[in-house]
Amino acid sequence: MKGIILAGGSGTRLYPLTRVTSKQLLPVYDKPMIHYPLSVLMLAGLREILVISTPEELPRFRALLGDGSAYGIRLDYAPQPTPAGLAQAFLIGEAFLDGDDAAMVLGDNLFYGAGLTAMLEAAAANRGRATVFGYAVEDPTRFGVVEFDDDGRVVSVEEKPKEPKSDYALTGLYFFDRRAPAFAKELAPSARGELEIVDLMRKYLERGELDVKLLGRGYSWLDCGTMDDLLDAAEFVRMIERRQGIKISSPEEIAYRRGWISREELLRDAEGQGKSQYGAYLRRVAQERFAPGGPSRPQGRKAGQP
Repeated sequence: MKGIILAGGSGTRLYPLTRVTSKQLLPVYDKPMIHYPLSVLMLAGLREILVISTPEELPRFRALLGDGSAYGIRLDYAPQPTPAGLAQAFLIGEAFLDGDDAAMVLGDNLFYGAGLTAMLEAAAANRGRATVFGYAVEDPTRFGVVEFDDDGRVVSVEEKPKEPKSDYALTGLYFFDRRAPAFAKELAPSARGELEIVDLMRKYLERGELDVKLLGRGYSWLDCGTMDDLLDAAEFVRMIERRQGIKISSPEEIAYRRGWISREELLRDAEGQGKSQYGAYLRRVAQERFAPGGPSRPQGRKAGQP
């Protein structure tokens, strides 16, 4: 399975912040926003990832993330000249996917919770089907919404319905099998002129091959689409990191704990962070006496699950 981060769009809801830079390059507390979705795909075990953004912003993402070798992965880049819906990502990324299964995450989504890594790995291993995630929200009219029957089976998915059939929003994280690009080609633009991700989900739902996993208590999903959302996400990350002494969504740490980079490589990355708290944290991780994935790891910290 390969991964896609969709980091395009104009970000007009965050003007004037996004007049000169991509929304996904804005800080969420101590890291660029794109580090959070990147970390999600890495926690799922994916090591080949495509970043899709506007032609103007792609050089900035490349300057920040490079070829991915600092994280023990391979990063590629592709332009999205004109936003035409989330499902368009599978058309842009078809050559990159080259017949593989695909996971896509939106560049402004943040996920956190105990057991998240196991849930992501299970979704990546769910071959021949699609897996998406639902989250209870107060105002589902702002999101795609999933409906269940009395037995918990998925009945329908709708995009921003005026009268939602449930309180469960569809998050910006999707796992599809290798048919996703072919199905995306069959989609007709919606009334707003976009290739809707819910229409792609329906291709799997019609075949009885759509699984919706609910993120319940203990999980957090944050969408950084507005000023208030951006501030809420930063405050959330700051609170967790200060209280627990960890970093949320550190790609370098995930790579190290998964054994994708060595201690020496992690220390070199830490030095490149200068005198920042982030660099000091990476040095502390590198100096832990517990080897990545080793039998002496303390309980409660799984390899690859910072």
